Amino acid sequence: MNQNTDVNLAFDRAARLQGIELSLIVRIQAKAGELRAQGIDVIGLGTGEPDFDTPQHIKDAAIDAIQKGDTKYPLTPGTAALRAAVCVKFERENQLLFTPNEVMVSTGAKQVLFNALMASVNPGDEVIIPTPYWGVYRDIVRICGGVPRIVECTQDNNFLLTPAQLRAAITPRTRWLMLNSPGNPSGAAYSEDDLKALAQVLDDYPQVWVLSDEIYEHLVYDDATHCGILNVSPQLRQRTLLVNGVSKAYAMTGWRIGYAAGPQALIGAMTAVQGHVTSGASSIGQAAATAALLGPQTEVSERRVAFEHRRDLVVSMLNQAAGINCSNPQGAFYVFPSCAALVGMRTPSGQQITNEVDFCDYLLDARGVAVVPGSEFGSPWHFRISYAYAEAALEQACQRIQRACAELK
Repeated sequence: MNQNTDVNLAFDRAARLQGIELSLIVRIQAKAGELRAQGIDVIGLGTGEPDFDTPQHIKDAAIDAIQKGDTKYPLTPGTAALRAAVCVKFERENQLLFTPNEVMVSTGAKQVLFNALMASVNPGDEVIIPTPYWGVYRDIVRICGGVPRIVECTQDNNFLLTPAQLRAAITPRTRWLMLNSPGNPSGAAYSEDDLKALAQVLDDYPQVWVLSDEIYEHLVYDDATHCGILNVSPQLRQRTLLVNGVSKAYAMTGWRIGYAAGPQALIGAMTAVQGHVTSGASSIGQAAATAALLGPQTEVSERRVAFEHRRDLVVSMLNQAAGINCSNPQGAFYVFPSCAALVGMRTPSGQQITNEVDFCDYLLDARGVAVVPGSEFGSPWHFRISYAYAEAALEQACQRIQRACAELK
């Protein structure tokens, strides 16, 4: 007889997962999919995924790897070819010299972040995260036992962290500062002067490391060029981790290849973490990523121009919507407008707009436009739109938003 028949077998989550849920972005995608299945016309603008196809020469490299039998377990830190290609990329595009033993490859940049924090954060260590942030930053810190120290950066200052805010946020428990430039969800990009000012603060706190997520570096607009923290502050080299990947610039989201470069001791610890989680990333994906980094870069430049044109269209049309205030982002492929002026207004059905979640629900339910509430990114009363979609869909979605706003009373 089973002695456990009367025992409550309800699943009990680990404490480290308290408050950790599936991303709101994923849940919005799912809801939009359900509405489409019901025959409802929905335009989804929630996902940061280029609508372009992976360039042909990259796909050819993957096919060639398969044909050659490059289908065995890869080295945990990455294939020798891809780590060498990453070094070439950093020298060619960022004027930074790394050796392959200072580089590792993971199953997407998200795993790079997890590896880094799992390898370095002790319970109670603090990680400074400026808003608006990619929600993954906050949740990975918490899963790894750290404490997210959220610093509010507002639209009035282009969503950028100031030196005074950084200094005020640092405590004896601060382990990392997380920077994302150009940023998700705001599209904000730090200039050379901005980064120099932050680096001057960091010079006074040698215990604080910098995690610089630069995955959108190829998507900067208005004739600007990307600038990274190590380009202006080489003295931070021994406590900085650069995070990047091929998903955004090369339209390779499904290939799941991210990479990092940093001090060898940190890379070694991150490799140890990865060795017990997934081991090496897909050998086929790594062959494709090698071709992406070493091959022609023409399509990257051409697509940047297309994204800039889409940005201009979306910003212009959103600012014509009653109650919407949309800044002009410097990079990435997101806009992060404010809908604060709509607080207290009512929909045609009589529902009051009390926060940006209500507004986003209204857009989806009434007009079939799926966007992401700003609370997912630590910035209430904003919402994120990805313009990594076809121009016709973007124009139609913005027209629907304009009509939805005009109908609020």
